[in-house]
Amino acid sequence: MTGEGNSAIAPDRSRRVVIENVQPQVDCGRFPIKRIIGDRVEVTADIFADGHDTVHAVLRHRPAAQSDWDEVPMQPEPDGTDRWQGEFTVSTQGRHLYTLQAWIDRFQSWSRDLGKKFQAAQDISVDILAGIQIIEASAARASGKDKALLKTAAEEIRRLAATNIPKAVEKSSSPELEALMIRNADRRRATTYGRELVIIVDREKARFSAWYEMFPRSSSPQPGRHGTLQDSITRLDYVAGMGFDVLYLPPIHPIGRVNRKGRNNDEKASPEDVGSPWAIGAEEGGHKAIDPKLGTLEDFKRLLSRAKQLGLEVALDLAYQCAPDHPYVEEHKEWFHIRPDGTVQYAENPPKKYQDIYPFDFESEKSRELWEELRSVVFYWIEQGIRIFRVDNPHTKPFDFWEWLIIDIKSRYPDVLFLAEAFTRPKVMYELAKLGFTQSYTYFAWRNTKLELTEYFKEITQADVNEYFRANLWPNTPDILTEFMQQGGRPAFMIRLALAATLGANYGIYGPAFELGENRPVRSGSEEYLDSEKYQIRNWVLDNPSSLAGLITKVNQIRRANPALHGDLNLRFHPVDNEQIIAYSKTSDDLLNIIVAVVNLDPYRTQSGMVDLPLDVFHLDPRQPYQVHDLLTDAKYVWRGPRNYVELNPQRLPAHIFCIRRRVRTENGVDYFA
Repeated sequence: MTGEGNSAIAPDRSRRVVIENVQPQVDCGRFPIKRIIGDRVEVTADIFADGHDTVHAVLRHRPAAQSDWDEVPMQPEPDGTDRWQGEFTVSTQGRHLYTLQAWIDRFQSWSRDLGKKFQAAQDISVDILAGIQIIEASAARASGKDKALLKTAAEEIRRLAATNIPKAVEKSSSPELEALMIRNADRRRATTYGRELVIIVDREKARFSAWYEMFPRSSSPQPGRHGTLQDSITRLDYVAGMGFDVLYLPPIHPIGRVNRKGRNNDEKASPEDVGSPWAIGAEEGGHKAIDPKLGTLEDFKRLLSRAKQLGLEVALDLAYQCAPDHPYVEEHKEWFHIRPDGTVQYAENPPKKYQDIYPFDFESEKSRELWEELRSVVFYWIEQGIRIFRVDNPHTKPFDFWEWLIIDIKSRYPDVLFLAEAFTRPKVMYELAKLGFTQSYTYFAWRNTKLELTEYFKEITQADVNEYFRANLWPNTPDILTEFMQQGGRPAFMIRLALAATLGANYGIYGPAFELGENRPVRSGSEEYLDSEKYQIRNWVLDNPSSLAGLITKVNQIRRANPALHGDLNLRFHPVDNEQIIAYSKTSDDLLNIIVAVVNLDPYRTQSGMVDLPLDVFHLDPRQPYQVHDLLTDAKYVWRGPRNYVELNPQRLPAHIFCIRRRVRTENGVDYFA
């Protein structure tokens, strides 16, 4: 039956191929996936059509700045489920696009059926003519060399059909002709996937980095003297020597004097108190100025230059808030919340009060001007040479602001990285990552038991989350001194270091507090440090014999030397018959590098147990011995089978970082491990 409603469907636009369930994509393509330069992007989709015709599908991709699509063929899975797969490699930073296209391949359908009819000894003379028509139609669409080759192929098949049917059939299914026909296929009725999906391609440091946080004002070698950027330059050798590649500096701007906080967050500051660096702005300037006590812009550029020579990249704090005497408060009061009594609203997180900090009002009538000014702050520091920003409390600013800001910044400077300091609800943390933050702080600091660690890391490395969320693990920060580290002594610091540096490809420490084992809380039940650097200058004795600097150096050397530790998607947990011991592995894609970490989670007692490894996953022959080389101590053990014994004394070293090596037999019968 025909009807008026059907007449609106033009025959040449009818869809025969369906493309659905395309992966990877985030929230139906609303947000980009993330990759690193050189990554392979594997794309799968359900692709099918009505009837029995052959379908051909391609994966289309291009940098956003490129107008033409590059294409790679997709292949169906052999299980007959209509699941197709294709992949391409991203080679430049920035935004990339990908989509899919599929169509009925009339030539492949004809060639397949022709072969079947020939095998069945059926008359195929008319079928060959039909195929020649298909080839000639492709020749009419083609140009240049392809046009000539297709015409020649059609003529040759016609000639062979008259004298040698088997040869005509063979020619019709030749790989050369098949490639020509695919290249010049009729795509007028092709189905193109309804979205152009986005990839954000970052540089390697987005995936693999080791951060060190340091307050420049505490870098003076002379007790009691305010440190400077020049003092910080002197300390760069110490930081680089431990193997870190990112030096993160808390705010270096002028610090407000109005409502300045004193030591240990005392509401009454004495004249000599230096205040919190996060109370940004004073008469000397705001977010685009440097505290004169630290030095000048020229000093800062010398710091960047020396850091680069040592393989360090400097990250700056991006804290969008003001001290009461920030120039913005006087010049743009409309950017702040005004209370009924006419005063500017200071920051609160009840019952906590931050009288020295004024938050911005992102919903003010002048919010557009505010957004543009805050963006100009990022541009200013980019112009000075900064490409990494640690963003303070991004979850207290609008999501739309961050999406607008990050897309605009990275469209101009694709090498810029943003770390979100978002200790907040999981969905908020994930939303910020989707909006463009390169990395994020995590709940790692508060996950201590084997069950807590296993469940949490399975969550943040699962297939959907890892498309957009990159964890950066910090055992401590100036705001976080956990109960575990307060009570566990030096072993607790070693345990958290081993976990952070091997569970995460990105990790960081706040030093020198970490390596010197600073674990005194301001009071019982608090995670605030006593005599916190947030409110005062500290003098650190770096050559303390109990310092963990040597262990940190060794751990960072291990991380750099082992590609298995350069990513998070290959993390596997393994059974141990002791709840105080956690074991997990990371492997390189080619399995040439296999790292197994075994950590005693008890900072007080020696723990032992049997570790059970998946030899089949590691491609190890269960009948052959293999070597586990402890990269921390250089000890080497020969293990046999999947279950082997470990024992860890936390007072000595609470962790093994094993590199697994297979047994190799030489021609002269000598065995060794490689």
